[in-house]
Amino acid sequence: MNEQSPPKRQPYGQTFYPAVPTRFTQKMRTNFPWQIVRFVILNVKMLRMVRKH
Repeated sequence: MNEQSPPKRQPYGQTFYPAVPTRFTQKMRTNFPWQIVRFVILNVKMLRMVRKH
């Protein structure tokens, strides 16, 4: 049998880096009104969880 070994991965290759956010994602992260909406949604979720216990 002639088994081939899997290809060796290079350390610190491109596959080890995180994905770069898109322009839309960057704009949403810096959009103040959207951050307020997300803040309110998060607080409502936390309040619901606290009220259950």
